[in-house]
Amino acid sequence: MGDGRWRTAGSALMRVIVVWGVSTITLLALAGILPDFQLQSDDGDSVTKTAFTAAWGAGAFGLLSALVWPVLVRALLIVPAFVLGMLVFFLNGSLLLIALWLIPDGRGAAAPETAVVVAAVMSAVASATSTALAVHDDQRRRRRSGTGGADGEGPPGTVFIQLDGVGHDVLAQAAADGIMPTVAHWLSDTEGHRLTPWRTDWSSQTGASQLGILHGSNHDVPAFRWYEKETGDVMVSSRPASALELQRRAIVRTHDGGLLTVDGASRGNLFSGGADQLALVLSMAARRGKGRRSRAGYFAYFSDPANAVRTALSFVAEAGREIGQSTRARIRKETPRIKRGGLYPFIRAFATVVERDVVVSAVIGDMFGGRTAVYADLVAYDEVAHHSGPRSRDAEKVLARLDRSLALIVKVAEHTPRDYRVVLLSDHGQSPGETFAGAYGLTLKDLVRAGSGLPVPRRAQRTRSGSEARDAVRTALHRPVAGGEEKQLTKASDPVVLASGNLGLISFPDIDGRASQEQLDRRHPALLGTLANHPGIGFLLVHSERDGSVVLGRDGARIPVAELKDGQGPLAPFGPGAADAIRRTDTFPHVADVMVNSMYDPATGTVHAFEEQIGSHGGLGGEQSRPFLLWPRDMTDPLDAVAAEGGRRAAELVGAEAVHRVLRRWLREVSGPQVPVRTTDAVRGAGDGLPGEEEDAGTGAGG
Repeated sequence: MGDGRWRTAGSALMRVIVVWGVSTITLLALAGILPDFQLQSDDGDSVTKTAFTAAWGAGAFGLLSALVWPVLVRALLIVPAFVLGMLVFFLNGSLLLIALWLIPDGRGAAAPETAVVVAAVMSAVASATSTALAVHDDQRRRRRSGTGGADGEGPPGTVFIQLDGVGHDVLAQAAADGIMPTVAHWLSDTEGHRLTPWRTDWSSQTGASQLGILHGSNHDVPAFRWYEKETGDVMVSSRPASALELQRRAIVRTHDGGLLTVDGASRGNLFSGGADQLALVLSMAARRGKGRRSRAGYFAYFSDPANAVRTALSFVAEAGREIGQSTRARIRKETPRIKRGGLYPFIRAFATVVERDVVVSAVIGDMFGGRTAVYADLVAYDEVAHHSGPRSRDAEKVLARLDRSLALIVKVAEHTPRDYRVVLLSDHGQSPGETFAGAYGLTLKDLVRAGSGLPVPRRAQRTRSGSEARDAVRTALHRPVAGGEEKQLTKASDPVVLASGNLGLISFPDIDGRASQEQLDRRHPALLGTLANHPGIGFLLVHSERDGSVVLGRDGARIPVAELKDGQGPLAPFGPGAADAIRRTDTFPHVADVMVNSMYDPATGTVHAFEEQIGSHGGLGGEQSRPFLLWPRDMTDPLDAVAAEGGRRAAELVGAEAVHRVLRRWLREVSGPQVPVRTTDAVRGAGDGLPGEEEDAGTGAGG
């Protein structure tokens, strides 16, 4: 064995001894503080005997934590997050009771509730001590080798942190108001970072944006969810099987594995980006086989009982915080407001606590491991903003906590074996507004059915919109509706109506291919007019046999897509880029028969989501289409980077695919060219597991 191996073994042994010693002292201190916890016999013991008892108990607890706890965590990966959070305390306390039982002569004893507290403190102290020693050893090795930190040799690594759903203006305001001091420091002249907005595609949501950013193509992703007639399937970006298929299609189209194919790590994302290290990557959850379930990404993080206890405590606190905030909103009768009961407090706690902790831990592990490129998604803000509003106090508090996570990553970068550049970006923003159902009393599906002459619920019939739709049907067909009850006026199959924020998609399964305006007018003569003239709808996109695809708006507005211009007709409120975004989506094979974009009020920035969301994204209108890119000034300007990657230099950054070219350029500048994979290898990787699919055992593990 060489000197290096002896030195490493000696360092590891010394670390175990120090942690054991600190744990022993902690156990002695807790025994002196807590009345229901003892390490002595009833007759009393000498100081030496008590110290020996504490050392025995600390050693037994440490050994059980190292050997038994990982097995328990692996078994509990099938348990829902909330239940796991409750079990963490019980299991950790149980391990301590077992450790005390193993002490000779029965000198260790504790009440069950006290054991929970003692176990939590012991785990936290042991974890903190071990981490501090690991950092010290790493710094000593770097001093010996002359590498690392600010003086490290070799190209720097790059960490891309995606703040899901944070718009450009929201980030800038949060920095200016002191909510995000780390970001504010980056934007200061002394720190030298730059902030720029970029414009999303029509489909302003994570599925389209992140696929384009990580894999270079989001072609044929018209929304978050859409219907594919040839298979009869509904594709949903957050469904593992759909995410895997979207990733496969992107790889086939680009002939490239993705942004992270060279020594990359993908953390908390919908897609892998071609990374060889994965944790909480949704597209990989659809695969079968050992180590391929998405929950496996939790294992490395929760195998440390200190992590488990800390995250479980935060989980419970966050669920309680949401219950308190939603109750306060109801008491104050805040508007707009949606229901936030049921399982939502636990869903929010998972997104804002568990996913954040696991992903940040994984990123830190990647940095200490010296990885070249890391891309991680933090979804906390997006989840809260959907239910509380993008500029609510609830959302601001989440931004503050995310900023602390960024500060931790920056601090860690000072101790990593190579320099790291931290790039911050978002995949979309969010636009506020009352839901479509809240504003008009019926859903988009109800309106479509009413306009098609199909039965709708009584509550929808009683609304003004429902009544007007029924009147339009009667007028169009010259037929009365007896007894106030709708009759099915067509034998056609029911339309499939899907929502993606304020973007709606209507498909008619029994019409082969893309339905035309003429076909729909013959089958449902009142439908398109009902939709186009509704005050909650901005415009429709539909194909015409005579004029090609057309955009329909109120008062009979009908403009061929080829003639669309920003700021005119139905697109007047939607700002620059709307016409091009519509034209691009119109070319997709799976564009819906009717694409419906809600109204947008430029004065208030509001839209109407077709889902139960008061902060939404997915279509055109407002801040949802204006995410951000924040990067160190010494990196190439994004517009120049796009031009260098084969694109043309434009006045602004448009589309997720353009962002991919920017990020790829930045990686190439310090790491050399990344070699595209062969098409057959790429497809095989997307379906059967990209190279090196295992989770990092030392890093821990979103969409």
